[in-house]
Amino acid sequence: MKKFIALLLAVVMVLSMSAMFTGCNEAGKDETGSVYYLNFKPEFNDALQELAAKYKEKTGIEVKVVTAASGDYSNTLTANIEDVTIFNIGNAAGLADWDSYALDLTDSDIAKELATNDFNLYNEKGELKAIGNCYESFGIIVNTKLLEQAGHSLSEIKDYASLKTVVEDIHGRAAELGFDAFTTSGLCDSSSWRFSGHLATLPLHYEGVKSSVATITGDKLDLYKNIWDLYINNAAADPATLSNESDAAAEFKAGKAVFYQNGTWEYAGLKKAGMTDDQLAMIPIYCGAEGEQNAALCSGTENCWAVNAKASKADQKASIDFLVWLVSDKEASAVYVEQLGAVPFKNCPTSTNKFVADGNAMLAAGKTSISWAFNYTPNVDSWRATVVTALKAYSAGTAEWSEVENAFVEGWEIEYKAVNG
Repeated sequence: MKKFIALLLAVVMVLSMSAMFTGCNEAGKDETGSVYYLNFKPEFNDALQELAAKYKEKTGIEVKVVTAASGDYSNTLTANIEDVTIFNIGNAAGLADWDSYALDLTDSDIAKELATNDFNLYNEKGELKAIGNCYESFGIIVNTKLLEQAGHSLSEIKDYASLKTVVEDIHGRAAELGFDAFTTSGLCDSSSWRFSGHLATLPLHYEGVKSSVATITGDKLDLYKNIWDLYINNAAADPATLSNESDAAAEFKAGKAVFYQNGTWEYAGLKKAGMTDDQLAMIPIYCGAEGEQNAALCSGTENCWAVNAKASKADQKASIDFLVWLVSDKEASAVYVEQLGAVPFKNCPTSTNKFVADGNAMLAAGKTSISWAFNYTPNVDSWRATVVTALKAYSAGTAEWSEVENAFVEGWEIEYKAVNG
């Protein structure tokens, strides 16, 4: 009997030790993991790669950063969704597409870093599926020194009429001045999003689009035409060549134009090119809307972090830990804010971005932000492609403006039905 008990105890000890070692191995698995960050913002690539390298040096955790080409994020994500651990969801329509791949981040460590929930994406169950990680503004960037050289000042520009007067004067004297009014409004793949996406928010905002709707009226598309005509008829580029590859940012940095439509995210690149705060400003995109003298910048976000629900627990944890470090570590968060401007995290420093400051000053003065109504675009890539095709034809003089209106209004209904049935 004693021998039996001793044998039984020996077996129990072996099993216990086996379980212990197995448990240690499992715990080890839980503590390790890696990160695959599919970056949505090409202009953030260099800084993000450096941050990833610093994080690996600090923690030993591998952080792979892949940046999708401008305008091709959706395709890149679809092709790599089984591997990525952190990805971007831009709006409610995108959340509908990727909900099953997005981990519920409610009460997660990264959610606890938020100072506001205003920019987050929640599904119909109320689950936090994507965290708005920066809120941005766009408008018309101005080289104020060139503006002054042309004999004008920011104080003159208060609405579309005054903007038009200044712009047409500069364009008319471009040969004399050595610079033009606007940079090229490129409709190539690397630039067209500025107009089929960002600029499109104006007629949608003023029409009152505030959710994903089946149809739009297009009754404010005259505003879109106003500003588009001003852009393409007061620049050095021939409107018939806008489908060619172009680099508006390079033109602006080289002092070839006074005005350049883009956003707060361009600030770091302009500073890196040697431009100073005293020669930079951002003003609203005036388009002829009633009461637009009280308009501020167009503000919102398409940048919402999702963590892949299909990834391993270890990779999910590693990914969340990396994001927490990014927005809470003193040095990392300083770089993050420098690159992206206004961010909704309580442990991040205040932005020194001049364009963010300009936007905040407008709001403090009681002006009203223009919403990112383009976030409600159905089947976004297809809809934008149709609008761009129409803009190209109109700008080249081979189609009437009605083609752009059809692309906007009829295209919206078609794409909504394609997605929603």
